[in-house]
Amino acid sequence: MQPQAIAISGQAGSRGMTMRLIWLAVLSMAVLLMQAVSAMARPESLAPLAERVSPAVVNITTTTVVEGRTGPQGIVPEGSPFEDFFREFQDRNGNGSRPRRSSALGSGFVISEDGYIVTNNHVIEGADEIEIEFYPGEGQPRDLLPAEVIGTDPNTDIALLKVKAPAPLKFVKFGDSDTARVGDWVVAMGNPLGQGFSLSAGIVSARNRELSGSYDDYIQTDAAINRGNSGGPLFNMDGDVVGVNTAILSPNGGSIGIGFSMASNVVVKVVDQLKEFGETRRGWLGVKIQDVDADLAEAIGLDKARGALVTDVPDGPAKDAGVLAGDVIVSFDGVDVRDTRGLVRQVGNAEVGKTVRVVVYREGKTETLRVTLGRREDAERGPAAPQTGDGQPDSSEKELLGLSVGALTEQMRSELNVGEEVEGLAILSVDETSEAWEKGLRAGDVITEAGQQKVISISDLEARVEEAKEAGRKSLLLLVRRGGEPRFVALNLPE
Repeated sequence: MQPQAIAISGQAGSRGMTMRLIWLAVLSMAVLLMQAVSAMARPESLAPLAERVSPAVVNITTTTVVEGRTGPQGIVPEGSPFEDFFREFQDRNGNGSRPRRSSALGSGFVISEDGYIVTNNHVIEGADEIEIEFYPGEGQPRDLLPAEVIGTDPNTDIALLKVKAPAPLKFVKFGDSDTARVGDWVVAMGNPLGQGFSLSAGIVSARNRELSGSYDDYIQTDAAINRGNSGGPLFNMDGDVVGVNTAILSPNGGSIGIGFSMASNVVVKVVDQLKEFGETRRGWLGVKIQDVDADLAEAIGLDKARGALVTDVPDGPAKDAGVLAGDVIVSFDGVDVRDTRGLVRQVGNAEVGKTVRVVVYREGKTETLRVTLGRREDAERGPAAPQTGDGQPDSSEKELLGLSVGALTEQMRSELNVGEEVEGLAILSVDETSEAWEKGLRAGDVITEAGQQKVISISDLEARVEEAKEAGRKSLLLLVRRGGEPRFVALNLPE
């Protein structure tokens, strides 16, 4: 029996060795497969891509006539005994008030064979002359070509130029920026620091960045972007433009790997309008709005924080359609509204004159209104109509919800710059330990509504507090104005 036992043991050992060899083979195959996938994700060289798209990338030189100085500002302090000496020195050398020419550099890219070029508005803003230099290559213009401005949009910092070329130009097309994922490879091209045509590579670092504008939708990238890259294209690996390089975040003015490109899906809409009209034509709803936080949602009765809360409705499309202050816009033209930023972009992208369905949440239920959109640019050029009210305020004072409130007197109106048409309660002081203080309410603010109803007396405010308690509300919604600008604030009710 002993030899048989030894034989069985030997067979078991051989079988174990075989399994280990199989696992090693599988692991090796997995490693080879991962290397192959990695190689597919990142090409060995970007040269083929660069060769294909570079003919459409241009350098832009702008020239501006700057009025000469009338004195030695910046050389000696004003009133210095040397002021006359330096003025005479400037005059002798012809540098007194003589105008001088100032040049600046930027980038751009050709989007059509007939010479349309996209760049940043800040690259060409105020320029007297704009010249385009093309990438040196077969079939490309060798001389600088003058460009005319077709249209600009300061809101997205986009400009559309046009050149007359002796032959059809090589161009690039826009891609879908919404498909760009964090981690995807991208390539930036342009004229950094005046060094001429240059390429840098990196990845998409983040999406949907907002800097300062209402229509911002920036792609953040670590591809090197420096001064002079402004207006240049950001390419995906298919050679499509997914962004226009616009800004960098840097403590020293140079690239530290935080650059921003305006998303192509925003740029395309702007370029189409500039080409057709020479200007932008954005939809206008005609409301002032704010985001809905958890406290506001509870005070209003919404199931969760969503939508855009209307704080004011001046004369315009929304007012004509019946939108009221205190409404929460939860859907616009069939698309759910997440927040104010989303609504602004949805409205701005909508066609002027289009009639859209706007769903609002009002007093515990939703209503659908039909609004015919106006044009934002026209509205921005016109004055806003003041609000009007009715009723007479009382003259007493009272402490409620951490606030000391009182009637608006003529002296208060003058001190706070509050017009006669505004009616409500003035906040006289705020308890610095209260929730009202934490939420930014201050003396001088004016409460015009509570519980989405007008308040012109302290008894009105007290009634709103009691009504909210009886309805089982945990908080009360106040409409507060400061410097004429309205906003909603939800304050917790005392137990």
